[in-house]
Amino acid sequence: MKIQNAVIPAAGTGSRLLPSTKAQPKEMLPVGRKPLVQYVVEELEAAGINSVLFITGRRKRAIEDHFDADPELRVLLESIGRAHLLEELKYEDTGVSFFYTRQSEQLGLGDAVRCARDFTGGGPFVVALGDSIITGQAERPLLQRLTDAYDDTDGGCVIAFEEVPEEATSRYGVAAPATEGDVFEVAELVEKPAPGTAPSNLVVSARYVLPPEIFDAIDHTPAGKSGEIQLTDAIQLLIRRGHRVIGVKLAGSERRCDIGNFESYYRTFVDFALADKELGPALAEYLKAKLAEQRTP
Repeated sequence: MKIQNAVIPAAGTGSRLLPSTKAQPKEMLPVGRKPLVQYVVEELEAAGINSVLFITGRRKRAIEDHFDADPELRVLLESIGRAHLLEELKYEDTGVSFFYTRQSEQLGLGDAVRCARDFTGGGPFVVALGDSIITGQAERPLLQRLTDAYDDTDGGCVIAFEEVPEEATSRYGVAAPATEGDVFEVAELVEKPAPGTAPSNLVVSARYVLPPEIFDAIDHTPAGKSGEIQLTDAIQLLIRRGHRVIGVKLAGSERRCDIGNFESYYRTFVDFALADKELGPALAEYLKAKLAEQRTP
């Protein structure tokens, strides 16, 4: 089945990245030459997605402005002799249609996905978290592997997973695998297990293919201790109802860049900046010199 709709939840406050996120969405923070969320949209477009719904919140208008055409800027660049910069705006000509709705209250990822009920048209859809980039090359792109696996679920779910150190599992939804392999059956999902109690080191990795039945599951999922409705808990309810859930591991060359705090943001920015074909080599030399200075007594 060709899945054409995707949802990008982007309503979080980004509080761990204050003050940078006080007046702009964390999804619009620059990573190399582009804002974070542009990489997510490009990944979806490459997978054949042609309709994207952003779930936004207050102070998130910059996302809408970024993907909207700006004819005045194009005219200005041409008039001041900088027409060569129009190449940087080619993303505006994407074949993807964008839609926007708000999650008025911060009630969790499950509630954010529920906002997409009317958009999805009763069919399966992709969810791609707006604060995470999937990097690296694999034989087949991650979203293609997810959508291919969905065809075998008979109305179930497909979730991307990555392996993390055991001490990191308490920050994520964690799989209890029922089978082995890069594509595996999920027997259970545990949301943020207590340290030392995780059923594996496979954690949910920001990409999902969900069936329309997820909305009823969300409706019947109670809020957790934080007052939020967790998408992981709603998927666990589908498992109890008899739906299959398939996990797809990130390939060894793939990595999730989760821009959730300054440490991960700094690392991701440096990685992308060093990969810049024009400026990366000069930046590498600069960093070498700075590190040498720090080592000098």
